[in-house]
Amino acid sequence: MTEQRKSLQNALDAEHAAVYSYGLIAAYANADRSRLVAEFSAAHRARRDATVELLEAEGTAPDAPRAAYTPPAPVDDPIPAAHLAVSVESDCAAAWYAVVENATDESVRATATEALTDAAVRRARWQAILGAVPVTVAFPGRA
Repeated sequence: MTEQRKSLQNALDAEHAAVYSYGLIAAYANADRSRLVAEFSAAHRARRDATVELLEAEGTAPDAPRAAYTPPAPVDDPIPAAHLAVSVESDCAAAWYAVVENATDESVRATATEALTDAAVRRARWQAILGAVPVTVAFPGRA
């Protein structure tokens, strides 16, 4: 398997985890954030589906999602839910950053750059909700 395919599979894994996690986030997020959570959840579902199509177009059968994903910390009210969202978006940004680095195909690199940007913007939105300063980092997705 090429590095591009491996990194695409890792990005798909991050998107699967994001879709799962946004279900948990939705259950505990502040009620006035339900529209935002629904929008971000839909974005991850669309990115997940597009990534499956990318892998299949390369002749790779994507790995199935795990049955469940364990959050990095317990989620039982809106603040931990928002922190989980930051974590999810950080993980997605890191995964898509790796695709940008490993892409050999220009269209895959463009898709990955868009996905990285989207995750960074969503992360910044959650950071702002949490009152973090600064809300973003200079190079989203980098360790």
